[in-house]
Amino acid sequence: MTVERYIRVIAGFFIMLSLALGVEASPLFVSQWFLAMTAFVGLNLFQFGFTNFCPLCTILAKLGVPGGADSCGAGKACPTPSK
Repeated sequence: MTVERYIRVIAGFFIMLSLALGVEASPLFVSQWFLAMTAFVGLNLFQFGFTNFCPLCTILAKLGVPGGADSCGAGKACPTPSK
């Protein structure tokens, strides 16, 4: 998987997790404050759309996840790890 796909999977996971923990109708409900995590992920995706900078992309690149030709703005947002 490429960086772009990991970002989508991780963002989707965090949104689903925060909804499961923050919606009162959920059997896993803990607190409505978990909905703030949904807002944080959404805000991060929103700013990534405008700035083409993603902190998760940088972390994944440092972990050695390969970036595709179209991943994170063709590598502009994700620096290649220095060797």
